[in-house]
Amino acid sequence: MTSFDTSPTLTVWRTLLALAVVFVMLATTGWSAVRDQHGIGERERALAAWARDRTTGRELPEADAPAARLARFFAGLTSAQRMALAVRHPSVVGNLNGAPVTVRYRANRVALGRAVAVERARARDPKLSPSGRAEARARHDRFRSLLRERRQILAFDPSGRGRAAEVFGNLDRASRVSVVVPGVDTHLLTLERSKRRYAAPVGMAESLYGAERSASPGTRTAVIAWADYTAPAGVGMDAALGGLAAEGAIRLNALVDALPGSSEVSLFCHSYGSVVCGVAAHRASARVGDIAVAGSPGMRAAHAWQLRTGARIWAMRDGDDWIEDVPHLEFGGIGHGADPVDPAFGARVVSAAGAAGHSGYFVPGTESLDNFAAIGVGAYGSVSCASAAGTCHSGISGGPEG
Repeated sequence: MTSFDTSPTLTVWRTLLALAVVFVMLATTGWSAVRDQHGIGERERALAAWARDRTTGRELPEADAPAARLARFFAGLTSAQRMALAVRHPSVVGNLNGAPVTVRYRANRVALGRAVAVERARARDPKLSPSGRAEARARHDRFRSLLRERRQILAFDPSGRGRAAEVFGNLDRASRVSVVVPGVDTHLLTLERSKRRYAAPVGMAESLYGAERSASPGTRTAVIAWADYTAPAGVGMDAALGGLAAEGAIRLNALVDALPGSSEVSLFCHSYGSVVCGVAAHRASARVGDIAVAGSPGMRAAHAWQLRTGARIWAMRDGDDWIEDVPHLEFGGIGHGADPVDPAFGARVVSAAGAAGHSGYFVPGTESLDNFAAIGVGAYGSVSCASAAGTCHSGISGGPEG
């Protein structure tokens, strides 16, 4: 474990270094938030059509209504009425927290089918530049991949760089649900990868789902690859600030609040995703029992207790992860606070052996993945601590549902 010098002199130097890094970011990448106008207006038209619909014999609830109200509305419909709404308003129903998950899956299949047709036409459009047509082909191929049989797409929004979420396992029957929250450069085209598979949200979640089933075959688990927030584009100013994390935290908490049943929830937060989880923590549902971060630049807090959550906080970092060299501090809104693997932060620090760098925490065969799986199924006694003292086990039981 790295030793930590908290002297005032070192703190000043780290602050100056952080500011220097920020100015370099500004000079080389600029303000990196993507303001892609692709699809502007489509969401508004879909919401307007939803608001006008009276085919169920009643006024439809507002799309941003509380999840509990939306759940009650859908519970009062027949199965045929629910599926008809999914087909008629796929881009709305497919993203409604509170709608039955099977209805959302159906709606998103319809939305994806329509998006495939749109991108196919764009790929052949002579008015687009060659790079525009190439992007359209890439989006077309991604959407077709998401349409493969048995894929369970819980959220899908193709506007801008795009957002999505995919479920592994049976969300309705799960007793434990894990949510993978990825970091920078997460969007529809990076949702999954053939190379570096486990560095992409879908690969991370699929790997975690397999590891959880191996760790506790009798536990009903489900894992969500949650790429349903606007992540920073590259390591620029957006990645150094907390604005996108604050917006993402609202969406993350809304997802958890709307999950079916009474399953216990664990959040697995990688890189900038740990900033999102840190901001979300104090308003997270009581169902969130564990928040585990890997390769974290900080959680917008100086100490774990400042997250104001009853969830257990876990942290890991591989020895070759470049994030170790990023100044872990906050100054004038820039930076994300203390290092979660610093013992002074107060997290349960666990082993990341075998992770091999910043993007390898979900690779099968690593202690990092095994530890995530143990946390996800509640087998806390199987977690490998980063130190021989085993302090990460303090105060918790180690049973399969502990």
